[in-house]
Amino acid sequence: MRKPIVAGNWKMNKLISEARGFVENIKESVGKVEYCEIVICPPFLALSVLKEAIRNTSIALGAQNMFWEEKGAWTGEVSPAMLVDTGCKYVIIGHSERRQYFNETDENVNKKMLSALKFRLIPIVCVGETLQERESAEAFKVIERQVKVGLSGLTDEQSGCIVIAYEPIWAIGTGKTATPQQAEEIHKFIRKLYSDMYGSGTGENVRILYGGSIKPENFSDLMKQSDIDGGLVGGASLEAKSFIKLVELTPR
Repeated sequence: MRKPIVAGNWKMNKLISEARGFVENIKESVGKVEYCEIVICPPFLALSVLKEAIRNTSIALGAQNMFWEEKGAWTGEVSPAMLVDTGCKYVIIGHSERRQYFNETDENVNKKMLSALKFRLIPIVCVGETLQERESAEAFKVIERQVKVGLSGLTDEQSGCIVIAYEPIWAIGTGKTATPQQAEEIHKFIRKLYSDMYGSGTGENVRILYGGSIKPENFSDLMKQSDIDGGLVGGASLEAKSFIKLVELTPR
């Protein structure tokens, strides 16, 4: 059985003191949860502080991005080795905002994913279509390209060590959410693509998260779908009360 994940992507929000306060607020309620994996992805500057704050809990730490080189003359970048050093277990790669505003390509996503795995980080690799692509009936074509290019080149062992996140770009931060049926259709498609690439057993076991205006009011219906294994949560992960509720709504 695939263990669900609730991952909070804070984006460019929360000062260090606010990040610490958030973790203190959720530790008592969900700090020992075992029925799902809880991941918090704060801004880089808060990682070291939260490494200590989550000690002796089941909460895992993730980063929102990374560069593919271990070190060197790459001004402004953060390496996978640095993320490991700050206590990260996960790293988000290829988020739609990185693709849209920072021109990340499927090829760059692939390089980052392979580098993350080299350093034993678990990459949460994001794929998803724009509203224009969906309305032009190109959603499946776009997803297929992102999966086949962005997730290529994995060894048998590595192919079982990644997480995929489907985020319909038209539903991120807009208040719109893909219906459970729309989300399930794409998740099932991704699982089939991944199975074709790395075998049916691997495809069946890979965890695929949904991301796109998730909130407590819609999470239960999404999680009832057979191919949705959790959520990559944006705005609802910034408030302790709503984040705790999402964890509590995760099937056991």
